[in-house]
Amino acid sequence: MSKKDKESVEEKKPIVIKNATDLQRLKLEKLLKNPDKPVVIPEGPKQKSLAPPPDFVRNVMGSSAGAGSGEFHVYRHLRRKEYARQKFIQEKSEKEKLDDEYHRKIEENKRLADEKTAKKRAKRLKKKQKAKIKEKRPKKSDNSECNDSSQSDQDDEDEEGSPKKHENNFIASKEIS
Repeated sequence: MSKKDKESVEEKKPIVIKNATDLQRLKLEKLLKNPDKPVVIPEGPKQKSLAPPPDFVRNVMGSSAGAGSGEFHVYRHLRRKEYARQKFIQEKSEKEKLDDEYHRKIEENKRLADEKTAKKRAKRLKKKQKAKIKEKRPKKSDNSECNDSSQSDQDDEDEEGSPKKHENNFIASKEIS
């Protein structure tokens, strides 16, 4: 079979969508078949808002007895509208409160993470500096040998005076013999 025959056989096969992943893959393949075609991306949901409260209420009425049968429905509509507005305001304030708390929590976590990172960085740098200082100094075994030899020289000087005396004594002892 040639390549074109295989493609035509695949196209003729009915595609069975078993889950959401298959559906998404199918949509992507369809979009990628014609890349020049513009893609329409729908806008997100619009934010809900209510009309502001009326500045002036012309028909002031109550639900008391004596109100006309038609006016009660008007009153009830205005009352529902006002309750819906108040409920919306309360929900909005609650949502803002939760958002503020969430952002505060995120900032707090970020601050703690930065402090922890700074502490670890300082520790790393301190360790690095100690390692550099240690490299610059000669090793302790070398120091002890140098110190021992210099101490023995000093001990000789203290016991018999200057080192020239030793030489003089040596020279003097040669002359005598």
